[in-house]
Amino acid sequence: MPRVTEEHRERRRQQILDAAQSCFARKGFHETSLQEIFRESGLSAGAVYGYFRSKDELIQAIAARSEPHVAALLEEILDVGELPPLDEIVARFATGVIERMGPGGSVQIAPQGWALATYNPAVHEAIARLFGNTRIWWLRVAERLQGDGRLAPDADPHAVAALLTSIIPGFIVQRLLLGDADAETLRVGMRTLLSWDLDRQKQSVRERTCDASTTVL
Repeated sequence: MPRVTEEHRERRRQQILDAAQSCFARKGFHETSLQEIFRESGLSAGAVYGYFRSKDELIQAIAARSEPHVAALLEEILDVGELPPLDEIVARFATGVIERMGPGGSVQIAPQGWALATYNPAVHEAIARLFGNTRIWWLRVAERLQGDGRLAPDADPHAVAALLTSIIPGFIVQRLLLGDADAETLRVGMRTLLSWDLDRQKQSVRERTCDASTTVL
């Protein structure tokens, strides 16, 4: 009897995950039955159960296999001599997200996983790890920007990272529900906020300098 190689097992595992992901994208996690996943995968119940025992395990595995792709996208942005402006970083990240939002894509079902993670401990662990790693990446971005003098010396990089982590999930939900959010919109919005705040700071400095000069006179 021929031996089943690890390569074969991994291909079969990915086949099952692809099938589950497509089913969840079409009908949602709760409305999809395991029988539908069996049919979508073209495998028997026994073959699928040899890899995954429940839909929860499938969601965990889908989240886990997304991690390397997200990490690669983030590291590509960080792996430069000098970071681009923050608005460009956000837009580049959003562009990578859009590329993974096609029919049946993992990003399309991401909000389902987030909701499930709020009350399902097993799924919570996988989703929380994904969010936690993303926030650590944004922290590295904030620290780099602060080191380059593009973030105030007294700024809290952890607070900045928490805020930036919140942007992409909101972008994903808008993209799925409204269909009109894109990377350029995020870039323009971020640049507008940053430039407006910078202009206000410069104006404030000018006003204080002018007041000080008047007082001296």
